[in-house]
Amino acid sequence: MAIRVASMEFHRSTPLLPGGRGKPCFRKPLFVQAKRLGGLEKADARQRGTQVSGQPKKRAPLTRGTVSAPLPVPGNIPRPPYVGTKDAPEISKEIQMHDKESIVHMRAACELAARVLQYAGTLVKPSVTTDEIDKAVHKMIIDAGAYPSPLGYGGFPKSVCTSVNECMCHGIPDSRELQDGDIINIDVTVYLNGYHGDTSKTFLCGEVDEAGKRLVKVTEECLLRGISTCKHGASFKKIGRRISEHAERHGFGVVECFVGHGVGKVFHSEPIIYHQRNNRPGQMVEGQTFTIEPILSMGSTDCDMWDDGWTAVTTDGSLAAQFEHTILITKTGAEILTKC
Repeated sequence: MAIRVASMEFHRSTPLLPGGRGKPCFRKPLFVQAKRLGGLEKADARQRGTQVSGQPKKRAPLTRGTVSAPLPVPGNIPRPPYVGTKDAPEISKEIQMHDKESIVHMRAACELAARVLQYAGTLVKPSVTTDEIDKAVHKMIIDAGAYPSPLGYGGFPKSVCTSVNECMCHGIPDSRELQDGDIINIDVTVYLNGYHGDTSKTFLCGEVDEAGKRLVKVTEECLLRGISTCKHGASFKKIGRRISEHAERHGFGVVECFVGHGVGKVFHSEPIIYHQRNNRPGQMVEGQTFTIEPILSMGSTDCDMWDDGWTAVTTDGSLAAQFEHTILITKTGAEILTKC
């Protein structure tokens, strides 16, 4: 689940319209993210990306569905400390470091998150609603004795984030049906035995056009290239440089306002991981865990925020895709903890 950085400048556009578009993304100091399977009426791929080969299929703009009530969690399942509070907690300054004992718990949380995400992807097909995906994900998580981390985080009402087409991240599951040709990012985070495991993937729904397939493929490649730079002593800024190089080579833009983060006992902590070129200081340390979760857009990398306070969409309706892994830094590289 990504967080939003307040230091970036955001596109200032029109006030929220009935169809769903709205407020520029500069409202709260920072946010979070998650995602997948359900409804969405016609998502928009408005032609954009003259650098991108193949004409994206025309879609209607993303519209809202009905959001059902939050799902219950059995009382015996431990909750993260932010549950029951209205505001999202500040980003912790505590670096998430692990010894032999804690990494066992971290691996277990991440492995569960990966399995839940893999299962959620099997549900993606035309006519399925994102609310149905949320219910299935919720059940799998609580059946494993874990808590769905997004639920109640800063008031987020669902157990997973489902971001369709032009939605960059933090889409709220609702009654809309997925359409043939949509792309959807599902962001899963679980809280198991006191540790968070965080991962996401963009899935294809039905027959997706070549431009959409290419965006999804390149976004996943960007994530893997970013991870390949990681090891003890490496500079964090190498991640953004490697991702930007690959995205630009294929004519896509990297969204700057949502970033990766440290994760472990705390859901969101330092270090902040920038996915674009940057000169931020800092080096990776063996034993620390954090997420890398680039978002690429076929067009504008600016975002508008819906008045639900969460749904972030591209200002021009261009398709956006995201992939995320939680990784552990080792002496010689990085171990992907959320890989099935």
